[in-house]
Amino acid sequence: MMHDILAFDNSSYLREQTAAIIDRVRRFGDKLYLEFGGKLLFDYHAARVLPGFDPNVKMQLLAQLKEKAEILLCIHSGAIEQKKMRADFGITYDADAMKLIDDLSEWGIKLRGVVVTRFDDQPAAVQFRNKLQRRGIAVFIHRPTKGYPTNVDRIVSSEGYGANPYIETEKPLVVVTGPGPGSGKLATCLSQMYHDHRHGIRSGYAKFETFPIWNLPLSHPVNVAYEAATADLHDVNMIDPFHLEACGETAINYNRDVEAFPVLRKILERITGGEPVYCSPTEMGVNRATTGITSDAVVQEASRAEVIRRYFRSASEYAMGLAEERTVQRIQRLLEVLHVKPEDRRVVAPARQAAEQAQLQGRGNEGVCCGAAIELRDGCLVSGKNSPLMHAASSLVINAVKRLAGVPDGIHLLAPSIIDSVAKVKKDVLGQKTLSLDLEETLIALAISITANPMVHLCVEKLKELRGCDAHITHIPTPGDEAGLRRLGVHLTSDPHFATKNLFVS
Repeated sequence: MMHDILAFDNSSYLREQTAAIIDRVRRFGDKLYLEFGGKLLFDYHAARVLPGFDPNVKMQLLAQLKEKAEILLCIHSGAIEQKKMRADFGITYDADAMKLIDDLSEWGIKLRGVVVTRFDDQPAAVQFRNKLQRRGIAVFIHRPTKGYPTNVDRIVSSEGYGANPYIETEKPLVVVTGPGPGSGKLATCLSQMYHDHRHGIRSGYAKFETFPIWNLPLSHPVNVAYEAATADLHDVNMIDPFHLEACGETAINYNRDVEAFPVLRKILERITGGEPVYCSPTEMGVNRATTGITSDAVVQEASRAEVIRRYFRSASEYAMGLAEERTVQRIQRLLEVLHVKPEDRRVVAPARQAAEQAQLQGRGNEGVCCGAAIELRDGCLVSGKNSPLMHAASSLVINAVKRLAGVPDGIHLLAPSIIDSVAKVKKDVLGQKTLSLDLEETLIALAISITANPMVHLCVEKLKELRGCDAHITHIPTPGDEAGLRRLGVHLTSDPHFATKNLFVS
C-alpha cells in the first residue's frame, strides 16, 4: 500500500530545523522564547499526513538542545474546567499536561514550570494547581490580560503583562508549549519578553509550527488536512498578505495568525522600544518541514485519507453533542476540494456489508447490528460483526489476528467456558445488562487463554502487527472498544450511529 511507503526523512528535517532554531536564537542575542505549536510529543497527525514522520521528532530536537533549552508548559484554565479531551489519547488536557511533565523528565529536559493561563479561580484549575505544587512542580498563574487584544498601551504596561509574575529562566532557549490550541503560549512568551526588557535582558519571540506548511501550495492536501484538523477552531489557510508585500513571495499561513499580526507587531515593537522585529507572520515561524518530504505523491494520498478520518470523527462527535454542525459541514467542503468522499476509505464498505450480514443473520445485540473492518499491512481486508457473545470490534480483532497467524476460521480462540465466565461476572457481580464482550474484555480473555491454547499465544503476538492499520466500525465505539483499539494503535473511524438504542449503557 502506498501509505506504508516512507515519505519523510526525519534526519534531514531534524538537521535543518535545529540549525534554523539556533540561527533564530543568535538573532536575538540573550534569549529566545519559542512557541511550539501542535503536539510536542506523540504528534500523530503529523505522522499520518507525513508517512515516516517520527511522532517524537520534536522531542529528539529538544534533546539535542537540552543544554541550551528549558520548557514552560501552558494550559488554559478553561480547558481544565471544561475537561477538554485530547482525542488520540482519550485523556483530558490536564492529564495530558501531567503526562508531558513525566515524559520531559524521562528525556532529561528541564521543566521550568507550568503556567495556568486566563486563570479566574475556576475550582478545577485551583485543584490542578494545588496537585502540581504539592508534587514539587512550580506553578505560575496568569489572569486574563487587561486590554487584550486591541489596547496595546494597556497590554504592554504594569496593568497588562506586568501584572503576571516574572518567571526567571536560565537557558538561552525557552520552549513554550501546551497540550493544545488556545493554551496561552503566545501571551506567556510576550509577558516574559516584557519583563525581560524591564530587567535589561534582550529577548525575542519565534514560532515553531509544522502546519500549515508555508512553502507548499494553498490547496496542497497536507495543508487542507490541517484545516480539517482545526475545523472546530474555524481556521482557514490563506496566502500571507504581509509576506507577499514585504518579500514578494507567496507563503501560506492561517487566518488567526494573519488577523492577529498587526496587533502582535505593535506589541513586539512596544516591548522592544520600537525596534522592527518581523515583517510577516510567516517570518515569525521556524518551519523546515518540506526538507524532510521525500515523496510528495505519498504525502498527498496520506493527507486525503486524513481528511476523510477527520470527517468521520467530526460527524460522530456531532452525534454525541460534542461538535457543532458547521464543523462537519466545513470538513465536507474540504472533501469536495480534494475530490474525495468518505466511501473512498477502503474499510468503510466492508464494515457496512458486515453489518448488513449481521442483520440478515439476526446476530445483533438489542436490535442493533454492527460491522467492522480492518485493512492489514498486506492490503487484505478483514471484517467482523457483533453477536450476543462479543462486540464487532472484538470479532474484528480476533478475525484479523487469526488471518495473520494462519489459523483456520473454524478454530475458536476463546473457549465457550471463558466467555460464559466473563458474562456471568458481568451480570451477577457487576450488575451489567450488556453481556457481550467489548474489546478490552476480549483481550483480557485472550491473555487468560494463552496457557491453555498455543494458537492463542501465536495470535496474541500478531496483535502488534495491527498498529497503524486503518479500521472502520459502523457505530460509535463503546469506551472498551475505543480504548482497546487505541492501545493497539489502530487508525479508527466510525459511522455516526450508536451501538445500542439505549441512552445509558451499563
